[in-house]
Order: sequence, then C-alpha cells, then structure tokens
Amino acid sequence: MLHGDVLMAFAEALVGDDEDLLATARRRVAQALGPAGLVDAAAVASNFERMNRIADATGIPLDGPVAALSSDLRDTLGLDRFASAANSSRVGWLGRTAGAVFRSVLGGVLRRTARRRTSKDRRGT
Repeated sequence: MLHGDVLMAFAEALVGDDEDLLATARRRVAQALGPAGLVDAAAVASNFERMNRIADATGIPLDGPVAALSSDLRDTLGLDRFASAANSSRVGWLGRTAGAVFRSVLGGVLRRTARRRTSKDRRGT
C-alpha cells in the first residue's frame, strides 16, 4: 500500500488523545499525499466513525463470527457497558476459544498478505 505507514499513523492518532501526535500525523499525510489527500483521509476516517455511530444508535447486533472474533477486544475496551451491546448475543466459552484461534490464524494470514503486498509495491508490480 502506498503511504500505508503514514495513513496508519494518522488513523491511530485520530483515535488517540495526543494533540501533538495528531498534528504530526496530519503534517506527514499532507506531505505524502498533499492537502487534498489529507482531506480525503480525514473524510474516510470520519465516514467510518459516522457509520459506527449510526449502527450503534440503531442497535444493529453483531453477527456470531464478528462477536466471537472481537470478544477479547470488546472486553478490553469495555464496549459491553454501552446500551447497544444488549442487542448482541453474549459469546460463550466455545465462541471465545474459537475466536482466539481464528484471530491467531487470521492475524498470520493478514501479516503475510501485507508483507507480500508491500514487497510488490516496492518492486512496482
């Protein structure tokens, strides 16, 4: 992915609370992609936030596989404390175990795919 590291740092800074880090990330995106690219990156991030807020407000439940794959992260972030969490089924021990196994496998696959993609981008193919 072209400028993936810059865009990833921008996305991470957007959800953080470090204003200096965000300012640095904005400058890096503007330098790498230009002012229009910065606007586009901010618009994409804003659209995802908007979609998440709409889904949360309407109470859209998580489907089973997503609930299983995200159970640990939801626990860590305390997301089940929000009212809309009542719309999704609780994940039992089997789902949590399966989710952990799939996250591990999926993480490896995604890392290999990203390395392959980065290698292709560097070669220009």
